[in-house]
Amino acid sequence: MSAASRKRAAAAADQEPRVDGGNKKRPRYAFGSIYDYEKLEVLGEGAYGQVLMARDRRSGKKVAVKWIRGCGDGGHGPPDFRALIREAGLQAACRGHPSIVEILDVVGDAKTGDMFIVMELVAGGRSLREEIWRPLSEHVTRVMMRQLVDAAKKIHGAGIIHRDIKPENVLVGMFGGLKVCDFGAATRQKPAGVPYEDSRVGTMIYTSPEQLAGNRNYGTAVDMWALGCVMAELLGGETLFEAESEKDMLAEVSKLREQIESTGKLDREWFAELSEPGREVLMGMLAFCPEERLTAAQVLEHRWFSKSSVSA
Repeated sequence: MSAASRKRAAAAADQEPRVDGGNKKRPRYAFGSIYDYEKLEVLGEGAYGQVLMARDRRSGKKVAVKWIRGCGDGGHGPPDFRALIREAGLQAACRGHPSIVEILDVVGDAKTGDMFIVMELVAGGRSLREEIWRPLSEHVTRVMMRQLVDAAKKIHGAGIIHRDIKPENVLVGMFGGLKVCDFGAATRQKPAGVPYEDSRVGTMIYTSPEQLAGNRNYGTAVDMWALGCVMAELLGGETLFEAESEKDMLAEVSKLREQIESTGKLDREWFAELSEPGREVLMGMLAFCPEERLTAAQVLEHRWFSKSSVSA
């Protein structure tokens, strides 16, 4: 990644549009050109565009390119152009971690107004969702969770909340390494007491109780709840919750809370053979009160990850 590319990506998070006469104009950014990259094949497709495999014409290196169509005037892309730039900037702020997809550049097509986020190409490139077709062993779950929680620690340490941690947003490399991706719902952490614009963003079945309750003064604990849901899913081979509406999700979360308060445990056969340290981690991330929920640093220091429990 060139110095110019790093500067473009990192500065993007805090850019604001120029204002003239009270009317906001489209913000001006110093973008590279998509024509520095040769498009090779489509890796996936979403609501706003595609993810492509491409080759950097200057270095010959293969990269992944998130292609956002129609960001130009009159286009049909994201309603907020700055959202794309902010996403790139937040992801760039977490660079250098082995379990977070590295952003390399933000480039554009001057002819069409399309925008592109250039990222490292993850060999293998399948999502963690594709791996959860059966329950995984506690050992495999621990190996995966160590990577995901360590990524969360990096994200939170950078002053960011991901807000959409789920298997679909985790890529699995050729040799099993995990990488968190898609910072589209991410935000910078606000000072205590300063509310976020929305109480709930991200994906319903990974949403924390405080967000479901409409609390806009949340923090990094929402990511830890999502990681608890992911851990349960790895162990059980299916999602912890199945709600399709906010009302149903509130009911399912309330039922889980009642179960834990009455029995002191998650009463599911998935966890019958889970070690006591593993239960402590799972319950700690699924604590209903965000102040009582384990932080990423606390999870990593837990005995579940110590040498004495590795053989469990």
